[in-house]
Amino acid sequence: MEKNKKAVVVFSGGQDSTTCLFWALEQFDHVEVVTFDYNQRHKQEIEVAEEIAGDLGVRQHVLDMSLLNQLAPNALTRDDIEVKDGEDGELPSTFVPGRNLLFLSFATILARQIGAKHIITGVCETDFSGYPDCRDVFVKSLNVSLNLSMDDDFVIHTPLMWLDKAQTWKMADDLDAFSYVREKTLTCYNGVRGDGCGECPACHLRRQGLENYLSERKEA
Repeated sequence: MEKNKKAVVVFSGGQDSTTCLFWALEQFDHVEVVTFDYNQRHKQEIEVAEEIAGDLGVRQHVLDMSLLNQLAPNALTRDDIEVKDGEDGELPSTFVPGRNLLFLSFATILARQIGAKHIITGVCETDFSGYPDCRDVFVKSLNVSLNLSMDDDFVIHTPLMWLDKAQTWKMADDLDAFSYVREKTLTCYNGVRGDGCGECPACHLRRQGLENYLSERKEA
């Protein structure tokens, strides 16, 4: 990949997007991040993203996506909806319909305005909780559609697409960002920073990956 390029990272301040930010800073000369405010369950997400962007000296754009909250009531946009995994083929209560479709579309529009050709997102098909808009086929399809819609040649990068959570921790470690990602990011659905509440589905996935990676690292 040519290094003399500009990129935009879709950034929530969580483990995955922060790991992707560190990855992007290694790959591109100029990186900016975009954070979406859709009246999500915890405003800490936006605050944490802002703090991390400041720590790393990266310009942050915060876009108002409150319409998504109005259109898609779910556990990430409503306090009165329980956070739970999907059962019997149903999607988890945390699935926000159209979220990645909108986020990547608006990130690409922003990229066009600032002269960036590369968009980075932390979606993952290996540990994707059943979300259809985290699949590789969706991202590739949307990439084609966005290029056709704007008559341009953007590239959507998904560095975590085929990694499980243990491998994502390894990537952070390889980028000398392991401790930072572990301590500074917010992945927990209950708004607890770092290792989280330990009870919600996001914390279970993050902790299991961490334990697997630390075990592998100890054996190496």
